[in-house]
Amino acid sequence: MKIVYAFRNSTFYPYVGSGRTLPPSELRERYFEKVRAIGYEAFELCLDGLGGLEASREEVEALGQELREADLPCVAVRGREGALHHPRLGKHYQKMLEKGVEVAAWMGAEVFDTTMTTPNDPDEPGSNGGGRVSQGSSRRASESDYRIAAEGLTLIADLAAEKGIELSLEPHHNSIIDNSWSTLHMIELIDRPNVGANPDLKNIYWAYDEPEETAEEAILALSPKSNYWHCKNITRVPIPELGRSVYVRTALGDGEVNHRFAVAAMLDAGYKGYLAIEGNPSVDQLHVDAKSAAYARSLLDELEGIYK
Repeated sequence: MKIVYAFRNSTFYPYVGSGRTLPPSELRERYFEKVRAIGYEAFELCLDGLGGLEASREEVEALGQELREADLPCVAVRGREGALHHPRLGKHYQKMLEKGVEVAAWMGAEVFDTTMTTPNDPDEPGSNGGGRVSQGSSRRASESDYRIAAEGLTLIADLAAEKGIELSLEPHHNSIIDNSWSTLHMIELIDRPNVGANPDLKNIYWAYDEPEETAEEAILALSPKSNYWHCKNITRVPIPELGRSVYVRTALGDGEVNHRFAVAAMLDAGYKGYLAIEGNPSVDQLHVDAKSAAYARSLLDELEGIYK
C-alpha cells in the first residue's frame, strides 16, 4: 500500500491557513519536500479546499500537474455532506457529488470519497459525536432513506465509472452510514462494481458515548468491500455523569484503534488500495503526522510479507 497524506491542516509558516487549501505557490516547494520527507507518497485533497461548486477546471488541472511534478500526486478527492435523502438539501448534495467526481477527474485522481452526513442542530443532543444519540444516524433512518440515497448515489457511481473513478463511501457520525452494517447495506443497494467502503474506524468508534461495535468487528466486516481507507486514531474519555464521551485525537499508533489488527485484516482481504492518514487538524501537525506515517510504514513492512 502507498501512504497518502489526507490533507486537513493548511497552516505552514508564514501562511495561517484558509479552509483546507494547500499553502500558496511560493511555499509549496518547501512544503512538498517536508511532506515527502516525513513519509508520504501522495495526497488526498478536499473538494471544499479546491473551490467546491466553484472549482475551476484550469486551476484544478494545473494543481494536479504541479503535484505530479512534485512526486506527490493527488490520488483521491474527498467530498463532505452527501445526504441525498434529505428533503431540503438532497438536490444540493447531488450537485456537490457530481462536482466532486468532475474535480477528481480533472485532478487525475483515482478515487472520489464521500460521507453521507446530514445538517446538525448544534442546540440539540447528538450534533457532533460522543453522545447517547446521534442526529441523522442509521438508528433513526428508515429503509426509504437508504433507497432514496442509493438511487442518487447510483447516478454518481455511473458518472464516476465513465471517468474511470472509484466511489468510496465513508461511514461517519450523523449519517445513515455510521457503522459496518449500514455501509454494507448502502453498497448492496447501489450495486455497482466501482463502489466500495472507506472503513474509517475512528469515525465509527466515536459516533456514540459507547461505541456501537469494536474496531476489530468493523474492519473484519468492511475489509472485503473496501476500495479506499482513511486511518486516524483517538483516545476515549468517558464522562458517564453527562451521558457522553470526549474523544482526543492522537498519532496513529497511540490511540485505542488497533491498526496492527486493521492492516492485517485489510491485507488478508486482498486490499491493494491506498492507506490514507488523515492529517491532524491542530498542534504541530507535521510532527504528529510524521509519527503516524512511520508507524504505518513499520506495520506494512512487517505484515505485507505475511498476508499476500
